[in-house]
Amino acid sequence: MKRKESITMTKDYMLIHKKGKPWGSRLLVIKTLSNDLEYSRYGFVVSRRVGNAVVRNRTKRLLREILRQMRIKPGWDLIFITRSGISGSGYHEVENLVKRLMSQAGIIMENHEETRPGAN
Repeated sequence: MKRKESITMTKDYMLIHKKGKPWGSRLLVIKTLSNDLEYSRYGFVVSRRVGNAVVRNRTKRLLREILRQMRIKPGWDLIFITRSGISGSGYHEVENLVKRLMSQAGIIMENHEETRPGAN
């Protein structure tokens, strides 16, 4: 994940929390908000309830890896809010959960969609 793809400003997090559309399950909530950029940005909220620093960082690395392998439509801000049970879940369970939620949100690129700008 590139630096420009990270949401780092508190005001951006607050805007997405306030105006974003939530998609959730018992382990994870994804809030989505359209942006006017040519790429999507990501942020992670991992509470201390999830576990100690090692567990929280592992959870963020796991989510980053899942996102790295996905084809996501450009122009979205996404915040991933974890819930306490996620630390006991395996990679494939979290991957399937993220794919399901993002598919519900309609931000996964389909196979026939082209990623290059202007490739109509």
